[in-house]
Amino acid sequence: MTTKPSLKLTHEGALTALNAAIAKAQEIGVPQNITIVDDGGNMLAFVRMDGAKFLSIETSKSKALSAASHRMPTGGIPAAMEMKLAIASGGRLTNAEGGLPIFIEGVCVGAIGVGSGTSAQDVEVAKAALEAIGAQEKGA
Repeated sequence: MTTKPSLKLTHEGALTALNAAIAKAQEIGVPQNITIVDDGGNMLAFVRMDGAKFLSIETSKSKALSAASHRMPTGGIPAAMEMKLAIASGGRLTNAEGGLPIFIEGVCVGAIGVGSGTSAQDVEVAKAALEAIGAQEKGA
């Protein structure tokens, strides 16, 4: 067989996740930049909330790309590898916390990156997005 069925994060799913992340950011009082990508790193949704740090726009994108690429939350790579990661990716990948892969039924269908708060706030907002679409941050 040369093809197989696969799961896909749709734009509707991405928008549902984005809206949940926005609601959580508003609830905790921290405006955020939120990026959602598919499993190939293609952007499906993005928002810069009023008051979010503009330099964190790129950070949120890098977190989403990193989580999608590695199929694991950002922040888990050994510190000794951080510089190599940044250089090898032309600065596109990061180890900063706030990026989570999006797993549905054990399959990584994309990732979310959140930036503008503390690491803990970024992760809290990202987790709310996953919860809204019934996703997990780890594969089966």
